[in-house]
Amino acid sequence: MRFTSYATPDGPRAALAGPDGWIDLSAYHGTTVRMDDVVNLERRTELTAPFTNPEAGRDVPLVAGALAPGVLLEQPGKLLGVGLNYADHASDLGETRPDEPATFMKPATALLPAGGTVPIPPQSMRTTGEAELGIVIGRRCKNVTLEDAADVIAGFTTVIDMTAEDILQRNPRFLTRAKSFDGFLVLGPDLVTLDELGPLDEVRVTTELNGEAQRSNVVGNMMTQPLALVSFFSSVSTLEPGDVISTGTPGAIPLADGDVVACEVSGIGRIESPVRDLKVRP
Repeated sequence: MRFTSYATPDGPRAALAGPDGWIDLSAYHGTTVRMDDVVNLERRTELTAPFTNPEAGRDVPLVAGALAPGVLLEQPGKLLGVGLNYADHASDLGETRPDEPATFMKPATALLPAGGTVPIPPQSMRTTGEAELGIVIGRRCKNVTLEDAADVIAGFTTVIDMTAEDILQRNPRFLTRAKSFDGFLVLGPDLVTLDELGPLDEVRVTTELNGEAQRSNVVGNMMTQPLALVSFFSSVSTLEPGDVISTGTPGAIPLADGDVVACEVSGIGRIESPVRDLKVRP
C-alpha cells in the first residue's frame, strides 16, 4: 500500500493510493483520518479493510486536485538516527566505520514537513543535508527478532536529515546538539509498505543539491540493514507506533543560503526543501 499526508485548512489528512487516484479516507469513514492513525497497524486494518476488495475502487471518494504535502506525523514518537551506516559516508568525515550502529535521537521540534524551509542556525558555519530512507514503526514491540522485524513496520518514507557538522567536529560528545536544531529533520509525506516497495537491497537513496544528484547508494551497501536496525533499536528500548528510524545517508552535502536540498528514494519518491541561513536572513 501507498499512503500520503496532504495539507488541508483543517490540518493534515491521510489518503490511500487507489487505482483511480488518492482515496479520501476521511470522507469515506466520516471522520478525520491522519497519518498518525494509519501508521498504527491495528488501526490501519480497520481503515483499509474496505479497500482490500478489488471492487472497492469503484465507489470511493477521491481527493480532488493536486495534493499539497502535509506533515507526516503530528504526534511523532522517538526520532532515532543512525550515522556512518555507509562506508563511503564514513570516509567523507575521515572516520572509521563503526562495528555497531552509531545511534542518536532527535527531538520532535526538529521535524519539518516536506517543502518546509531548512534553517542553518547562527551557531553553525557548516550545516549539511543528508538524504535517508526512513522506517516508521507501526506496532509496540520489544526485542524483535530479525525474522519478525517486518511485521512491526508501518512503512518506509523519505528523510532529509541535517547536521551542524562543525559543532560535531569540535567534539563527538556534541552529537545531540549538532543534530537537534529546529527544522533539522524533513519527513514524508508518503509512506510505502514493504510489499509495495520491493526488495530493500535494491532501493536507491540519493542526496541532491539544487536539482543535481550529489551522493547515491543502494540499501544493500548499508553496514546494518533496515530490518536489523529495527531489531537493534528494539533491544535497547520499546518501540511504539509513530517511532521513526533514519537509516543513514549515502553522503552529506554542505548547505548554503538559497540552496534546495532534496532526497530521492526509489520506490517512494522525492522531497525537497529550500535552505535559509539565519545568519544571512534572520
